[in-house]
Amino acid sequence: MKFKEKLVVITGMSGAGKTVAVQAFEDIGYFCVDNMPPSLIPKFIELVHSSGKIHKIALVMDLRSQVFHNEIVDTLFDLAKPNNNFHVIFLDASNDVLVSRYKEKRRSHPMDRQGRILDGIVKERKLLNNIKGFAQEVVNTSSMSPNQLRKSIQKQFNNENSTIMDIQIMSFGFKYGLPVDADLVMDVRFLPNPYYDNKLRYLTGLDQPVYDYVFKQPDTEVFYHKLYDLISYLVPRYKKEGKPSLTIAIGCTGGQHRSVAIVEKLARNLSNEFKSIHVSHRDLSKSERTVDNK
Repeated sequence: MKFKEKLVVITGMSGAGKTVAVQAFEDIGYFCVDNMPPSLIPKFIELVHSSGKIHKIALVMDLRSQVFHNEIVDTLFDLAKPNNNFHVIFLDASNDVLVSRYKEKRRSHPMDRQGRILDGIVKERKLLNNIKGFAQEVVNTSSMSPNQLRKSIQKQFNNENSTIMDIQIMSFGFKYGLPVDADLVMDVRFLPNPYYDNKLRYLTGLDQPVYDYVFKQPDTEVFYHKLYDLISYLVPRYKKEGKPSLTIAIGCTGGQHRSVAIVEKLARNLSNEFKSIHVSHRDLSKSERTVDNK
């Protein structure tokens, strides 16, 4: 089964961190599939190859379904023979740590749902011995935090593009509620409101007269420079801790004027320093012709 795409198989003990591992691969641009039946993998790789759109794949293969044990071994054997761009990661942990993790989550072990957790772990470890032999890398996560495991994977498998943090910048109106997905929220309602200028009321921060009005205010200039310095300081530190994206929300009363203007300028300036900048104006479609912005 030859293929040109980069393929990583994540396997190992239940509770050793496979969920964290596959999330880490997703964050660095891998197309990830969890617990695909081994018999479907050749067809899946064929489809991926013919599409030409996917170049990095991570598959989770484990023993949640014991009936697939022999198929997993056969599939790994077929994948390993002709391919240099095939990598198997086996995640492991001590029995004591695995028992503790299962107790924290109050889950039964998939190998022995009606019995003791330790019995399931011992049974799984025995079944996985031959699968472990395919691994180029065995990672013991007993003393690793989820973030440490994530950073370890990203460091080993990242490429030039994976080091880019995705920065989302949005405007919003407080009167419509806080954005639930924001990491940082800034309130610019302290700035003079263009709404009270009849010539600007029905325009938005995307219009030059409103933009000029917002940025001619002395407080805007002071605030903007402090905000820019804060974000420039934070982004590298968030990225260092393994955070793949940052959502910055800037709000005014209705999300039409002040917040929109500041988001537009912030996005332009940040794009000179960071590569992946995305802008959205959550409440801009809520027309100020019909909504009072007092």
